[in-house]
Amino acid sequence: MNNGIAIYPGLDNTLEENLELITKAAHYGLTRLFTSLHIPETDRPRFKKELGLLLKKARNAGMEIISDVTPDTLNLLDIDVFTPSALKMLGITTLRLDDGFSPEKIAALSNSPPTIRLQLNASTVTRRFLSRLSELGTNFQNIDALHNFYPRPGTGLGEETLVRKNILLHRLGIQVGAFVPSLARPRGPIHAGLPTLEEHRTERAELAARHLVALGCDSIFLADSMPTTKELREIGELPGDQVTITCQSLTTDPIQNEMLKRTYTSRLDEARDAVRATESRAVLKELGGTIHRENAILRPIGAITIDNEGYGRYMGELQIARVPLEADARTNVAALVEESEVNLIQYITPGRRFAFRMTQSRPDTE
Repeated sequence: MNNGIAIYPGLDNTLEENLELITKAAHYGLTRLFTSLHIPETDRPRFKKELGLLLKKARNAGMEIISDVTPDTLNLLDIDVFTPSALKMLGITTLRLDDGFSPEKIAALSNSPPTIRLQLNASTVTRRFLSRLSELGTNFQNIDALHNFYPRPGTGLGEETLVRKNILLHRLGIQVGAFVPSLARPRGPIHAGLPTLEEHRTERAELAARHLVALGCDSIFLADSMPTTKELREIGELPGDQVTITCQSLTTDPIQNEMLKRTYTSRLDEARDAVRATESRAVLKELGGTIHRENAILRPIGAITIDNEGYGRYMGELQIARVPLEADARTNVAALVEESEVNLIQYITPGRRFAFRMTQSRPDTE
């Protein structure tokens, strides 16, 4: 995934802190940098002094530089006329077009040299707006989208809205990003986090990011001023295009534990009671082992099960229980999804890839 950070020259962080943040982010594999050029609280003299140094640092680190602009931000940059070439000279590689850009202007920019990537505001797009862009011959290969973040508590998006906007954009082949907050140092002036989804305002960045990926987001940005090293590493390592769920192993069997480390695809013929892995029996065959009976116990919602030798040719089938199920001597409960992440199971839709993050094993419960 092409994930990123955000910096805000002239706000909370010192120049030295922002330079260090860029260095650390690049070290952990974050390849994009977002900055906004129209935050009212920005210290303008500091902003003008620091922006060039920060953009040069990001360019040298190989980062894509995304700038949130409106026509009114030209004064801040001392630019008389809005042109892609003027912004490219500053080192900006992608323009996030916020208020004030008509479909006609966006279509023209998408097809005009010198080429500069464009980014739509994913939170405000509508079907009519995107249809108009299509009618105007917009070059969508040069466009992606990024949701807003929301500093004031109670103003973030709901899940349904985010998914609806993502679907509209994905239909045109446009990739979509979103923001997660850092719990370490929420950015001012409100200091209440900068999430895209309201429910993520006090959520761990890594869990919020996995939720956004499950909802169809293609890239994740740490929005707040100074994320921790742990947050940078986790977002840098975030697997994309799959639902990743934390679970605790209940098995001491090395074969079952190895099976829990693999990535699977949910079967297209969706079962009523469980997510069924397409590849798990083939994985067992590859490992060349036998699944003996172990932990054939009650299966609560979130139980990750592997059928044992008692199930004959079904031996090795891996499932995740969607509903509580009775114990079956032919089915081992190999692991349990963390209670706080059971909601992620609903996003493992037919054909969706999924994997597990393993935590420390629990004692044997059988």
